[in-house]
Amino acid sequence: MKKWLFFIVPMIICLAGRAGAQNAASGSAPDAAAIVAESRNHVKADTVSIRSRMVIQAKDGRPSERIIDQYSKDDSNGRARTLVVFQQPASVRNTRFLTMENPGGVDDRWIFLPSLGKVRRVAASEGGGSFMGTDFSYDDMSLQNRDTSVDSHRFLREETANGKACYVIESGVKDSGFAYSKLVQWIDKDLKIPWKAELYDRRGNLIKLTEVLEVKEVQGQLTTSITKMTTLAEGTSTTVYMDIIKYNDPIPEGVFTTNYLETGRVR
Repeated sequence: MKKWLFFIVPMIICLAGRAGAQNAASGSAPDAAAIVAESRNHVKADTVSIRSRMVIQAKDGRPSERIIDQYSKDDSNGRARTLVVFQQPASVRNTRFLTMENPGGVDDRWIFLPSLGKVRRVAASEGGGSFMGTDFSYDDMSLQNRDTSVDSHRFLREETANGKACYVIESGVKDSGFAYSKLVQWIDKDLKIPWKAELYDRRGNLIKLTEVLEVKEVQGQLTTSITKMTTLAEGTSTTVYMDIIKYNDPIPEGVFTTNYLETGRVR
């Protein structure tokens, strides 16, 4: 299945990644698109269930916290789907967000806000807006589900990040409606973990930095457990601590519906 934004990365290295390494060894440039695809898509699980803490650091240094549950499962056509449910604090409890991959276009996204009491579709034009007061935008929530074919990918160089040898790859966003113009990633040559990523706005300015701070083994898979997103100009950040991660737990199909968003119940 395809993984969600927060860089859930197992240790399984598929053929595409090995081909890229072989190209590098032979003196030719690695296959940038293959490496990016592997870093995004190589979770070997039918479902992923996560309990996370999102710690938001404001400009004045004061922290606030969100507790969320996240459920991910591909549909019968292989399209990625993720539901996010806010559990704490009380001001955001029962807020629910659903995203469904739309191959070749902007993902379909809906949100239920208890204060409004109804489900609202999130328009593509809102993609750059803050997601529930965090440093993640709505487009960030869909970024890791993007098919590699919709963007261009270019190998820049090899460089060390977190003490690990990495491929540095630039991905140019072709969709003019997306919040970013390009993404530059430092992807571990062996593990294919994107240790950090720079995100650039439509004018080409570096505006955000994503960093993987911790990985651990979960059910035999090397998994990112702490990720930090920093909004550089604002001096704010959101750090995601994945406290509970479960692969292959059953998730009812009814969870990935707008009816569930509104009621919190599976029909």
